[in-house]
Amino acid sequence: MLNHIVFFKFKAQHPEAAEKTRELLLGMAGRIPQLKFIEVGLDVIHSERSYDMALVTHFDSLEDLKAYQVNPIHVEVVNYINTVREAAVTVDYYS
Repeated sequence: MLNHIVFFKFKAQHPEAAEKTRELLLGMAGRIPQLKFIEVGLDVIHSERSYDMALVTHFDSLEDLKAYQVNPIHVEVVNYINTVREAAVTVDYYS
């Protein structure tokens, strides 16, 4: 299984942006065949090192992750996130 984890830091601390991002991300569930698992969490600590949101997704293979990344549903979500995020970091690994 390929795990794809992304952390997002939003440009401004607006609960509306975080909630809309969360809804859009979770709205991909069941709509993209390669996406086997999705979980979205909002940070509760708010430390200097914290990012605002974590996305955890699972795929069967690297090829499935690549197909997900160009899927129009995912691209639409990314286009929105790019308007509200300050930074994003990711880790992809097999387990």
